[in-house]
Amino acid sequence: MEFDFTWVLLGFPIAFTLGWLASRLDLRQLRIENRQAPKAYFKGLNFLLNEQQDQAIDAFIEAVQNDPDTSELHFALGNLFRRRGEYERAVRVHEHLMSRGDLTQPERDRAQHALALDFLKAGLLDRAETALRKLEGTSFEEEARLALLSIYERSRDWANATEIAARLGSSSHGSFSTRQAHYLCEQASAAAAAGDTAKALNTLREAAAMAPAATRPLIDLAKLQNQLGQPQDALQTLLKLKEVAPQGLPLAAGLLANLAQSSGQQQTAQDLLKASYAQSPSIDVIEAIVKLEKDPAAARQWYVQHLERHTSLVAASKWIAGEKLEDEHHHALVQRALDQATKPLMRYRCAACGFEATQHFWHCPGCQAWDSYPTRRIEEL
Repeated sequence: MEFDFTWVLLGFPIAFTLGWLASRLDLRQLRIENRQAPKAYFKGLNFLLNEQQDQAIDAFIEAVQNDPDTSELHFALGNLFRRRGEYERAVRVHEHLMSRGDLTQPERDRAQHALALDFLKAGLLDRAETALRKLEGTSFEEEARLALLSIYERSRDWANATEIAARLGSSSHGSFSTRQAHYLCEQASAAAAAGDTAKALNTLREAAAMAPAATRPLIDLAKLQNQLGQPQDALQTLLKLKEVAPQGLPLAAGLLANLAQSSGQQQTAQDLLKASYAQSPSIDVIEAIVKLEKDPAAARQWYVQHLERHTSLVAASKWIAGEKLEDEHHHALVQRALDQATKPLMRYRCAACGFEATQHFWHCPGCQAWDSYPTRRIEEL
C-alpha cells in the first residue's frame, strides 16, 4: 500500500494555522496580564505619593495577586506594612519571599535584611539579632553591623558591642575608639558597683589609653580614685585634661576644686581653672574658682567680671546671693525667684535631639547618641 503524501501537504497549512492561533491567544493573555499588573502597581504608587497608605496597600495586594512571582511588589508591600507599624504582616511578606526557591542570592539577602528590620522595628531584639547575624559576608553586612551595634547598646551588652565596634572600625566607617572607650567605662562602672575596684581601675586606664583625647575615662578614673581615698592620684588624673581634653574641664571643675582642697594644691588648680576660663568662659569653672578663692569679696568679683563679658542670669543670681540688699528681709524672696528662673538655664541639652536634663549624659537617654551633650549649660550655648 502506497503512502498518500496529499494528506501531509494538506496538514502543513492546518498545523501552521493552529500554531499561529495558539500563539495569538498566548500573546493576548500575556498582554492582558501585563496590563493588569502595571495598572495596579501604578495605582498603588499614585496612592503612596499622595500619602494614602491604606489605598496603596490595597493596590499593591491586588498587584501581587495578579503577579505573585514579582519580588519587587512583595518588597514594596512589606516596606509599606513596616512603615504603618503592621510588623506581623511585614514579617509574613518577607518570610514568604525567603521561602521561595526562585530568588537570586542578592534578592534573598535583601529579603533577609528586610526581615531583620521588621523584627528590629517591632522590638523583637533577639530575633532581629539572629536575622542580622545571617547577613555577614553579604552586601548588607555593614548596615547589619550598625543595627547590631544599636541593639547591643540598647541592651547594655557591652562585650558584644565592643566586638561589633572593632569590626566597624576596621572597615571604612572611621574610628570607633571613643565609643569603645565609653563601653569600657560602662563595664568599669558595673565592676565598681559589684565591688571589684581593681578591675574597674584597670578598665578605666585601658579606656584612657584607647581614646587619649576622650574626657570621660579621665573623669571617671579620678572619681574612682577619690572614692578609694587617693585624692592626690585623682588630682593628677584630672590635671591631664588640660593637655588631652581641655573642653571637658567644665564637667570636672567642681571635683577638681574639691581634690585641690583636700590635697593642698589650691594654687595649681586655680591656675588651671583660670586658664580654662580665659580660653572658654563657663559658669561651672567660675564656681570652682570661687570655691578656691580665700577672699569672699574677690570670689564674688568673678561673677561681676563674667557679667561684663556675658549677659548671664545665672551669674547675676550667684552674685546677688552674696550681697547685702537695702531691704534685706526681702532677700530670701528675691533669691528664691531667681533660683527658680535659673533652673532651666542650668540644664544640659542634647545637640542631636534636644532632650534636656539637669545632669550631663555621655549617652543620650532620648536618641541614644554618644557625646551629644555639650559640656556647657543651656545658658552658655
